[in-house]
Amino acid sequence: MRLGERIRKIEREDRLDPMVARLKGLAGRLPSGTVRDVLNGVPLGHPLHPILIHLPMGTWTAAVLLDLLPGDHRREARALVDIGLLTVSPAVLSGLADWAQQHERQQRVGVVHAAVNGVGTLLFGASSLARARGRWGRGRTLALAGLGAIGLGGALGGHIAYHRAGGANSADHLVDLVPEGWHDLGPLERFPEGDPAGDDIEGVPVVVARTEGSVSVLVGTCPHMGAPLAEGELTDGCVRCPWHGSEFRLDGGTVVHGPATAPVEPLETSIVEGRLWVRLTPT
Repeated sequence: MRLGERIRKIEREDRLDPMVARLKGLAGRLPSGTVRDVLNGVPLGHPLHPILIHLPMGTWTAAVLLDLLPGDHRREARALVDIGLLTVSPAVLSGLADWAQQHERQQRVGVVHAAVNGVGTLLFGASSLARARGRWGRGRTLALAGLGAIGLGGALGGHIAYHRAGGANSADHLVDLVPEGWHDLGPLERFPEGDPAGDDIEGVPVVVARTEGSVSVLVGTCPHMGAPLAEGELTDGCVRCPWHGSEFRLDGGTVVHGPATAPVEPLETSIVEGRLWVRLTPT
């Protein structure tokens, strides 16, 4: 059985649900607002976690390579192991913030991912302690075992990120499906004031928002996990996702609050004889 098939079995393992619940309780303690937005990667425009994990993984890989090279690199290898340990916490916090807003199948794999990486981190911690006590051979062995655990954890994380698109823009492909030119969405009166309304352009969902005499139209799928934005609500010049609370500005689709990090594509609007026409802004 291939590794990917084994990981998909984890997605169906409901015995992991109590662990998922406990970890979600821990994730709920993360500060909301700006702190959580930073952990999600909103200022970057994409998730922060994949960047931060390179710090411990990179330093630990370099340490193991130094251990295997001829010559005396004990001081440098120990320093790299310790640097990796210092950079684990930011990576864990950003990953926890992302994981808390994912689907059940992703969360089940996520708790195994966290557990395996936790074992790897403990092994590197033990390696650092052994090196500090002058037990260099044991330190090298522990680091090599730790790198194996971190590699397996990385495979689990890759499954969440790529196979299940955790953190990917779930709406980007829709932009390419909107035909060129103007499209008639019908009489403006069919879209109520103060509430988002759904429609589509040849199968591509859009959300229409009329507020204070203006009208805004955005691609109607949340980039975070694909929620229908038309089922959300309008608040302070934004549309709020009904699933995880991401907020996007009506006047451009930019992200105000995560967990979404990618903006929603806006459409240009025109009112002609009381009918609402829209098109993608020409590039």
